[in-house]
Amino acid sequence: MLQTTVSPLPSRPAWRILHSEASRGWGGQEHRVMAELSGFQKRGCPVWLVAHPQSQVLKRARDAGMGTRECLFDRRLLPLDAVRLALWLRRERIQIVNTHSSRDGWLLGIAARLARTPLLIRSRHIDVSYPNPRVSRHAFSTFADHVLTTSQKITDHFQEIFHLTSDRITTLPTGIDVTRFHPTGAKAELPVRQEPGAPPVIGMVSVLRSWKGHLVFFEAVRKLRDAGQDFQCVVVGGGAPVEVFAGMARQHGVEDQVKFAGHREDVPEVLRALDVLCIPSVKHEGVPQIGLQALACGTAVVGSDCGGIPEIIQEGITGRIAPAGDASALAARIAETLTQKEATARMCRAGREMVEKKHSLDFMLDRLEEIYSSRHHGL
Repeated sequence: MLQTTVSPLPSRPAWRILHSEASRGWGGQEHRVMAELSGFQKRGCPVWLVAHPQSQVLKRARDAGMGTRECLFDRRLLPLDAVRLALWLRRERIQIVNTHSSRDGWLLGIAARLARTPLLIRSRHIDVSYPNPRVSRHAFSTFADHVLTTSQKITDHFQEIFHLTSDRITTLPTGIDVTRFHPTGAKAELPVRQEPGAPPVIGMVSVLRSWKGHLVFFEAVRKLRDAGQDFQCVVVGGGAPVEVFAGMARQHGVEDQVKFAGHREDVPEVLRALDVLCIPSVKHEGVPQIGLQALACGTAVVGSDCGGIPEIIQEGITGRIAPAGDASALAARIAETLTQKEATARMCRAGREMVEKKHSLDFMLDRLEEIYSSRHHGL
């Protein structure tokens, strides 16, 4: 009998990976940290997180059974903390350090260099200016072997101001769990009418921050109402006090149209309950995870041309784009989305296909493995 030999699949390296995050909040950046940590944890890698003791990401990491270490990120303690962390990195034999914010970037960057950690990565999630690039460039060169960004616009900016070569920087938006974020599934209960035949629901799903464009959104809602458009409106998200944003809605006279649902963990269900998701950001935006999540759920998206939004909400292909800060244009694009149903359905299908091919969680983790392997010396 002829016997065949099946070669075993190559095993993945069990890299010892540490991430750091100085932020205490819970937004897209912290979601990315947890996505990488939990993804590699499931792939058999020991993972750790250094974070502020009062941060939400630290609690979530602990709940997920990850290794954690508390740090206050007090600048006055930087020399002492750097030495302590360097000793700890050596003791735990950490092979990869990935920093995410300014304070932890400097602190863990110094500690990792003292510990001779084989691979030091600096991740950048939002597009901001650097008034003193000669100093800031050290965070992305001296204290980073490789830089990760969430959008090509950020990458282009960094290459321009910090003169990073293409082999030192990679654009890699946060991967989406395409089984969890899927067009089919339950829909969330929201503070709007949801019975058959109810008016369509437009909404925002984001942390409550000034640059996310809520003021522009509320003005667009007023314009839609004044034009006689039949719709319902919901704002989902936490962060800043909701009363501040409710005041913005009153400022535009749409307090009766806009319902606030607060922070929600059932994001896929929320997105499936929306007819249109709006991302009217006015600055600091990379590639927003909520945009990719909405596309994965088959939810129509209207975004601004801010940051990396047009990289995924491609005009006329996967969604519609309005100039940042232009409420009239935003209202018009929302109206088109609701009335041009065949075109909208086509864009929703194309958006789902794009996420499956280029922005899944496995795609992101595989690409990270390639980066780690390409810098394998000492790993």
